[in-house]
Amino acid sequence: MFKIETMNGHERMSTQDLLLAIEDAVRSGETEFEIAASGQHDIGGPLWNPDGKKLVFHVTNAGQRVGSMCLPNTEIIVDGATSADVGWLNAGGIITVKGDAGDTAGHCSAGGKIFIGGRAGTRSGSLMKHDPLYEEPELWILKNTGSFSFEFMGGGRAVVCGYDSAEFSSVLGERACVGMVGGIVYVRGPVAGYPKDIKCLALDQDDIDFLAGGMDEFLSRIDRIELKQELSDWTQWKKLRPLTFEEKNAQPNHTMSIKDFRQQEWVKGGIFSDVAMDDFAVHNTISTGLYRLRVPSWDNGKYAAPCEFSCPTGIPTQLRYDLIRKGKLEEALDLELQYTPFPGSVCGSVCPNPCMDGCTRGSIDEAIQIGQLGFLSALREVEPPTESTGKKIGIIGGGVAGLSAAWQLARKGHTVTVYDDADRIGGKLEQVIPRGRLPHELLESELKRIESVGVKFVTSYKVDKPRFRDIRRDNDAVIVATGGHESRFFNWEGKELLTMGLDFLKKVNRGENPKVGKRVVVIGCGNSGMDTCRAAFDMGAVSVVAVDVQKPAAFADEIEYVESRGGQLVWPFFTEKITPEGIYSNDGRFIAADEVIVSIGEAPILDYLPDDADIKKFRDSWLIPNAKDRSILKGVFVAGDVVKPGRLTDAIGDGRKAAFYVDQYVMGREYEPFQEKEKIPAERLSKAYFTKCHHCELGSPQDDHVRCVSCGTCRDCKMCLESCPEKAITRIENEDGSWSYVSDPNRCIGCGICAGVCPCGVWSINDNPEPIKMYRTYNKN
Repeated sequence: MFKIETMNGHERMSTQDLLLAIEDAVRSGETEFEIAASGQHDIGGPLWNPDGKKLVFHVTNAGQRVGSMCLPNTEIIVDGATSADVGWLNAGGIITVKGDAGDTAGHCSAGGKIFIGGRAGTRSGSLMKHDPLYEEPELWILKNTGSFSFEFMGGGRAVVCGYDSAEFSSVLGERACVGMVGGIVYVRGPVAGYPKDIKCLALDQDDIDFLAGGMDEFLSRIDRIELKQELSDWTQWKKLRPLTFEEKNAQPNHTMSIKDFRQQEWVKGGIFSDVAMDDFAVHNTISTGLYRLRVPSWDNGKYAAPCEFSCPTGIPTQLRYDLIRKGKLEEALDLELQYTPFPGSVCGSVCPNPCMDGCTRGSIDEAIQIGQLGFLSALREVEPPTESTGKKIGIIGGGVAGLSAAWQLARKGHTVTVYDDADRIGGKLEQVIPRGRLPHELLESELKRIESVGVKFVTSYKVDKPRFRDIRRDNDAVIVATGGHESRFFNWEGKELLTMGLDFLKKVNRGENPKVGKRVVVIGCGNSGMDTCRAAFDMGAVSVVAVDVQKPAAFADEIEYVESRGGQLVWPFFTEKITPEGIYSNDGRFIAADEVIVSIGEAPILDYLPDDADIKKFRDSWLIPNAKDRSILKGVFVAGDVVKPGRLTDAIGDGRKAAFYVDQYVMGREYEPFQEKEKIPAERLSKAYFTKCHHCELGSPQDDHVRCVSCGTCRDCKMCLESCPEKAITRIENEDGSWSYVSDPNRCIGCGICAGVCPCGVWSINDNPEPIKMYRTYNKN
């Protein structure tokens, strides 16, 4: 029991200090409180335990608004009487007052239960309301209420027992239930002065069941269980409720209706009577069908989730988690292989996972574990295609972009051959990425999977101009994907002393163990530079310093690794010259070095392309393909770093696009652009739905289907189905286990609640175009 004493001698704790003390205690895990108050306000709400444990408050001498905005799983017990506004805006708490309550008890209550063991003051129960998605609020009063009780009541149930109230002519005071439009008031004792649109009725069996079911709890909580027999004579009880819509309409009305006024008075004899073409049809603001102001649409999959949009490969992670929710884990793991042949080597190992940077969940707590999910697909097997198209594709370059294209084309039934000048296929994954970052056996297993779908590898095959002509002649289409293999550097003084970073990394991965100096400087602090630093340490360097003209662009974990081994990063550092003793910057700084390795990127070597062809290049190095279909010659397409330097995931995505256009070309289909969806606007997502998992423990990556916001893709939460006030939405289950949601225009009023509550941004609400079309047609005619 956490105790708070609000008086210290003659010093009284302020309301603000008391509430802050309670919040701190709840935050630290306290769940049961004993508060000796001295008139402080707002004790008991709104509070919640982050682990879902119940909060209990025992309070004496409470001030106004005790239990205001009280939340579910909170209980408040007030010993003795309390001041005004007890349970104001109660949203689900259980509040017990063992004495009298002041004015406006239960005012605006929308949930939970309030038990008063004495009298309640003026306007008690006013503006009570009931949201049909939640349990209705209850207000139980042992004795009587003051005047104006239950005015403007809109829902819920109130019980006034009338005990010890014989001296009052009305146990509800004067002018009770004025403006009441919903809910029920059960009362025992005399009632006088209620409005004409309120009915006073005898109890039916449902009413008796409700009162009998709640009476024990009420009397037990206020410590008056001995009154049960006296208060359970149901013949002494009655109920008050407002007239229904039908009952109001049945009453005589001598006022002219709007329709009669329009037909008999408005146009007739008026200044517009000769031109007014009125059909006298009245369309309410709230209408269904044609005359709705707005129309909803279920746009499932219309937008790309931020993870999909941020992934250059285009992997729709939200669809993988959608399958996992349906219990189809195997299909979810296979889905990634529709987009990449390297779920383990790239997605799960060396990719910086821009998908996770874009993940909506990351703005709530932690991003979904997308990289780890990709790794689960690393060892999946894929069946080769059962039919062949008879088309042959030659791919020059066995790196990531070329292999990505080969994977896509082979699975479509084409015969694919990949040519590479190295003795092992794999490009930079094989030749450059340190084995410490990418286990070689993992890469080899994924290369074997590419071969298993029918891709043929031709290694140690350096393509020159004659061989390019042969490859082009013998295939229906060719993809150029030879990547960047010429280290770039500037015209520094002493540039002849440089070691080329790419050549150095290739030697390391081939197992040649190239000798390095004890003191190494690496020019370049990007990811290639960090790989070079790592390799230099592995080859025996004692000191490694990486320099760059700008803030290091490498991934944080790669920088951290290099620094953990004693490496240093220096920037800004503008290289002026290289000498046998080291390297100088343009401001005179000097770093001693036995060897300087340059690693600031690579340019493609394209000397095998025909000289007489009209091939455009950027800075005389990178190819500029046709923006429409990524071709540079008829039947020759490009992918990867021959177009522009990029990450491995960029190369995979580029290979996908090239394969799309090659397939379209060789099959003779009409041109269609590669489909790329618009990113879902953040404002369409209702992230508040997911805050219940805030800072939860991360489990296995496949378990993240619970945390995934499923941006733009329906997660079948049924929020729209349950929230639609007109029950206009229907869920349709398809034979394959998928589903769709449909809004019935004859019931839908266009309120937009479906779009408002949808956590995934699937529902849209737009202006209804039909009345506008009709208006334009009418005016045109």
